[in-house]
Amino acid sequence: MKTFVLKGNYTDRKWYIIDANDQIFGRFCSRIASILRGKHKPVFSLNCDVGDYVIVVNADKVRMTGNKLNNKMYYKHTGYIGHLKTTSFRKLMQNNPEFVVKNAIRRMLPKNSLGRKMLKKLKVYAGPDHPHTAQKPEVLDLSTLR
Repeated sequence: MKTFVLKGNYTDRKWYIIDANDQIFGRFCSRIASILRGKHKPVFSLNCDVGDYVIVVNADKVRMTGNKLNNKMYYKHTGYIGHLKTTSFRKLMQNNPEFVVKNAIRRMLPKNSLGRKMLKKLKVYAGPDHPHTAQKPEVLDLSTLR
């Protein structure tokens, strides 16, 4: 018996649409990162990008457990001494929910050029509308994934 090794470009990709409405934030993001990497496929390989495209809608309706809505902070440094800016999760979700979801998923992907290529297959939208109807995305229920 020989070990299967994926060679060349992988072209069998699907488009999935996932509704973030009332999903728990961390579990939701980790399952999406798994789909982007292609871990749900039998041809998964660490050194190849075999994942699928993911469209996330209703990113502004994701929910947090516990008191993380107020306690979780995002930090940004301007480059000047003493200029560390902090923003709470609640405020960032009101202003830019696409960034919050995309940033969490980005941090769960590999930190190299392969991870950057995987992140390009992620499309995040705050509302229920998206411009990817031509790709005919399938609705994916994350509860059936695990």
